[in-house]
Amino acid sequence: MVFSVDDTWLLLDNQLCFALYATSRAVTKAYAPLLAPLGVTYPQYLVLLVLWEADGGTTPPGAPMTVGSLGGRLFLDSGTLTPLLKRLEAAKLVTRARSAEDERVVHVGLTAAGRKLRKKAEGIPAAMSCALGLNGDQIATLRDPLRKVLARLHQSSPAEEEVRD
Repeated sequence: MVFSVDDTWLLLDNQLCFALYATSRAVTKAYAPLLAPLGVTYPQYLVLLVLWEADGGTTPPGAPMTVGSLGGRLFLDSGTLTPLLKRLEAAKLVTRARSAEDERVVHVGLTAAGRKLRKKAEGIPAAMSCALGLNGDQIATLRDPLRKVLARLHQSSPAEEEVRD
């Protein structure tokens, strides 16, 4: 690719990184009042989304995930996830248990209360769609290129250290 550089390249409003950063912060802030009745933060909600998906997917209900697989799905390391999981465990939404085979591996599973919370969260995507003023197709039009950017950045970055549980 050939880029021509001019004086406008270093203007804040021309930076993709700033548009992504500011939008991410604003969207996260918009989730706060929707998540408050559930008693979870936005990062905790993301953890629950992954666990709800796994719980209702191909794994048997209640089958735990490892912290490593959860971190891989959310692009978070275990040092970031552990405090989140401890708070979710204190709220009795998840369980954590060390593997009997390998004590470095920690399994995370939903409790009955964690599963029940899913029902209360079902309206959040529609509420966010309204808050954003976007329908499902418009959201996909924004989301899908961002997924490609994310995949590209992870593909081109040096191999990260394996996430340990």
